[in-house]
Amino acid sequence: MLRRTFLQTTGTALAGTLLTDNALAAALAGSRKRVAMVGTGHRGLGMWGTSVLKEFGDQIEFVGLCDINPGRVATGKKMLGVKCPTFTDFDQMMKQTKPELLIVTTVDATHDTFIIKGMEYGADIVTEKPMTTDEQKCEAILQAERRTGKKVMVTFNYRYSPHRQKIYELLRSGVIGDVTSADFHWYLDVHHGADYFRRWHRRRENSGSLLVHKASHHFDLLNWWLDSDPESVYGNGQLNFYGKNNAFRHTHCRPCPHKDKCQFYWDITKDERLTKIYVDNEKYDGYHRDGCVWREDVDIFDKMAVQIKYVNNVQVSYSLTTYSPYEGYRISFNGTKGKIDAWIKEKQTWEMEPFDEIQVTTNFGKRELLRIPNTEEGHGGGDVRLRKQIFAPDGQDPFRQAARSRDGALAVLIGIAARKSIDSGQPVKIADLTSLKPQAQRV
Repeated sequence: MLRRTFLQTTGTALAGTLLTDNALAAALAGSRKRVAMVGTGHRGLGMWGTSVLKEFGDQIEFVGLCDINPGRVATGKKMLGVKCPTFTDFDQMMKQTKPELLIVTTVDATHDTFIIKGMEYGADIVTEKPMTTDEQKCEAILQAERRTGKKVMVTFNYRYSPHRQKIYELLRSGVIGDVTSADFHWYLDVHHGADYFRRWHRRRENSGSLLVHKASHHFDLLNWWLDSDPESVYGNGQLNFYGKNNAFRHTHCRPCPHKDKCQFYWDITKDERLTKIYVDNEKYDGYHRDGCVWREDVDIFDKMAVQIKYVNNVQVSYSLTTYSPYEGYRISFNGTKGKIDAWIKEKQTWEMEPFDEIQVTTNFGKRELLRIPNTEEGHGGGDVRLRKQIFAPDGQDPFRQAARSRDGALAVLIGIAARKSIDSGQPVKIADLTSLKPQAQRV
């Protein structure tokens, strides 16, 4: 219905109807979904801002942007080229704009607040990973979803890349029989890995540690690939490289007196986008995007090793290293009839081939090398496929890639359990953390 026609035909009847403010707003917006975003940093504005508008601008409408930093949210509005109002008060945005869908891209430790409030205001949720950072917040989200009847979608884009999807297919095919164990080792290089120690992630109170912020991505892949829930977790972790492990330090890179001798010196002003989002708006909140990796307030681990036992008796050895000379991962699935090995060499430090490789070896049989094209942008095309499933779903999900609150919870609970295990020196049972009961097969 055209806006003019709607107003003409309903103007005299509104007083005698039960048409709510929310329904009126939706009607005025036509068929486009009303979307709001809280957290207008680099990730939000890129992955969930410009990309969504480019791909689905005829299907969605941004009705509100919110951030605690007034300069940053104003910058975000300008970058997106939208006309919606901006807010520093989340409740005010939700009451005024009445979005159908809320995108949460704030600091990890605040996800629960906006997810829960967003559902209570009547919106479905799209949240960046990790869904949250501790077991109490996780349980509160699960309870709020049950109470409100709204839904939470967690953006595990790694599931959608062709390479990882092919692994899922091979495991389902039975080519290596029943999976009995897996070895998964992830390497962050001295550029990407260091970046987590510059930013707010370096504090456990913000990120839950990299076992939650970063590794929840990897744990979700394991849960999805193995088609089972984690049962118990044992972890080891230390801070051996960044933070206090250096002879000199400063607050952040730009004014640092040690920049001439520090290999981790980074000039953020050479990046125009990050300068506009962060440097130009430091005066509002004092946040330095180019923080020193050697700051003594770093309290997360930079090397981690985790043992996971699944309900279906698969055992996993996982590790994450954050100061490697190269970026990528290796994973090996061991089965009763053979073995699947895969590796990724990321673009930052390797000369890329136009494909990723998977090796399938059967017992008493042959070895086959599969090459999966990787030329698509955005995590090997995973970002595009994820956004399409959220904003233009066709009702098909043959590889069970769509992640909901249970998936988000089980991914972070492995990291939370590993963190608690490191602190206590004891294994932690997943069933002891929330009301979720781990199942032998995913539900």
